[in-house]
Amino acid sequence: MSTIEETIKKMAIDAKKAARKMSSDAKKAARKMSSLSTEKKNSALLRMADALLEQKEFIRSENEKDLAAGRKKGLSNAMLDRLNLSDKVISSMINGLREVVALPDPVGEVAEMVKRPNGIMVGRMRIPLGVIGMIYESRPNVTVDAAALCLKAGNSILLRGGSEAIFSNLALARVLQDCLAAADIDAAAIQVIPVTDRSAVTYMLGLEEQIDLIIPRGGEGLIRFVAENSRIPVLKHYKGVCHVFVDDTADYDMAVNIVMNSKVQRPGVCNALETLLVHEKVASDFLPKIGAALASAGVEIRGCEKTCAVLPVARQAVEADWGMEFLDLILAVKVVPDLDAALQHIVRYGSQHTEAIVTNSYANGQRFLREVDASAVMVNASTRFSDGGQFGLGAEIGISTTKLHAYGPMGLKELTTRKFIVYGEGQVRS
Repeated sequence: MSTIEETIKKMAIDAKKAARKMSSDAKKAARKMSSLSTEKKNSALLRMADALLEQKEFIRSENEKDLAAGRKKGLSNAMLDRLNLSDKVISSMINGLREVVALPDPVGEVAEMVKRPNGIMVGRMRIPLGVIGMIYESRPNVTVDAAALCLKAGNSILLRGGSEAIFSNLALARVLQDCLAAADIDAAAIQVIPVTDRSAVTYMLGLEEQIDLIIPRGGEGLIRFVAENSRIPVLKHYKGVCHVFVDDTADYDMAVNIVMNSKVQRPGVCNALETLLVHEKVASDFLPKIGAALASAGVEIRGCEKTCAVLPVARQAVEADWGMEFLDLILAVKVVPDLDAALQHIVRYGSQHTEAIVTNSYANGQRFLREVDASAVMVNASTRFSDGGQFGLGAEIGISTTKLHAYGPMGLKELTTRKFIVYGEGQVRS
């Protein structure tokens, strides 16, 4: 067996040739994947979970190569933490594989069977998408999470991780591929492109005859690059500029809890709160309460003039703050005249990710649900619930803020599509 270093050197000679060969192999594997039984897919996933534990030392040794290179390059502690395949992260990947096994298999599900006047039966069957191309940064655990979901949904997956995690990603892929081979499943169903040159990504984005869908995960710059250069459909979200609007009927204690959880629990994720909107009728009473709570948690407030007048600790917000995804303990706060103004602000600055209202008015809550265009809209709940696991999907491969073909957290069903099926008794069209 060649070392991972040898694989990287070999493939780097001709990145385009490597990407083309791997995508072609993935396409062939996808045709076989679509007919795999649920039992066979689940058996392979369980085998992978056991193998990750058995091969932990090999995985950790390859991961250390990435960590050492990252330290040498001066990567931040946060970046190094995302790269680190600690015992906790490996345990999480193992648990994730077993959770996917427990999920219902969507492939082959038939629904909406209708008998037409001519006697034919028309319905829809759920089928795999085919070949998923995933382009992602930093976190090598995404390799396992994405591979597991695509396998269960009957897809092949072609993964291109960041150069900073090349050894980790290839080590994980080798373990997973060995499990596929042992389960008599084409190992090309899970592949990591072993090329760090960005030209391989650009070339990959033009392989529309081999790859059916591209899913980028990472910073806004990466996602915009993929969207602008891809000839393949892209499921994406550029950023998560999430709002909470505190209505004039809101319960203050509830609002404080929701705002604090949305902002503080994990400020560096895409479903964290970035802008708080407060109805002007309650601003003088509510802002001091939430201001004190935010200050105690170390949150910097960037407020409009009315907010700064009530909260002396707030600094004056600038225009760029309203559409900013801070991913940090920073919160933009604006006082608005009413629900209409809140809705207008969200239209202008929102990112169609997650929006929430805190209100005791049923009418206002229902209007917010109907009129806000976002992949997740909430009444009296934290924005942090915008997550595949929290929504009952079991796991997610990402969050889409585009509407074709998925909107919001993407689980197994979103990695499939539906085809029409027809049962007849010899009917011909007249």
